[in-house]
Formats: sequence, structure tokens, C-alpha cells
Amino acid sequence: MKNIITCLWFDQQGLEAAEFYTGLFPNSSISTRIDRDTNGNPSSVPMTVEFNLNGSPFVALNGGPMFSFTEAVSFQIMCEDQAEVDRYWEALTEGGEESQCGWLKDRYGVSWQVVPTRLPELLGSSDPEVARKVVEAFMPMKKLDIATLERAAVS
Repeated sequence: MKNIITCLWFDQQGLEAAEFYTGLFPNSSISTRIDRDTNGNPSSVPMTVEFNLNGSPFVALNGGPMFSFTEAVSFQIMCEDQAEVDRYWEALTEGGEESQCGWLKDRYGVSWQVVPTRLPELLGSSDPEVARKVVEAFMPMKKLDIATLERAAVS
């Protein structure tokens, strides 16, 4: 079986989004394959743009305004430290919108979860009281703060 490829439906911003995402995530690039529906116009908006984010394949499809993104599908970014959380949060919320519990929508309407790897570690504590305190701490947060989560775990 070949890879499972995520296809993201954009109105006309597929190439712009692919350039933004590949500039943000390490080990990412736009493929040499950009299919244009030229009809004799080489400067037309690409129909599809193949790219990868940290080795995972994606296709941006400029399909028009018929469909838009919802929170029903999101991408999780597992971050090693607060600096990484802050970096992705700031870049992806620019022109987008913050939500709760580490969720956001970027400027294209794509939903992301920016999650420190420390969160599942704390939630997986053998002490159910620790997990409860951590949940109470992160539920009202927008951008997740590792120090606050760790303080909640020991309080």
C-alpha cells in the first residue's frame, strides 16, 4: 500500500498555504509537482500542489468556495518545550483565531492542536488526582503553558 495522503481543499490559496506550512515545519518541502489548469495561461492558480510536512504527504487542492474547514478535523503538533509551543502558536494564530485547550484555526481556516508532549505524560499519571488537576488547569487555557500544567500537577 502506498502512503495515505491528506488532501486539503482550499478556495484559491493552496499554493500560498503550502508555502506557509513548509516554511514553518522542519523537514518540509513543496514537491516539484504543481498541476495547473492553464487553458493557455501559465500564471493561473494551481489546481493541486503536492507538499510534505515533516515527511508526511499532503495535497492542496484549489477546489473553489464550495467547502470549508471545520474543527471536526485538526492536526496535532506535539511540542517538546514551551519555546516550540510558543513558536507554532504565534505563527499559526497570526491572521487566524485562538480557541481553547491548545486549539486554533490558522489564517486558512485549518484547525490545529499545539500540544506539549508533557501534557499526555501528566494526564497519564498513575494518580487520578494529578490528571484531574491538570485537566482543570488546561481547560480554560488557550495556548497551553507547560509550567502552569506542572504546577497544577503538584498542587
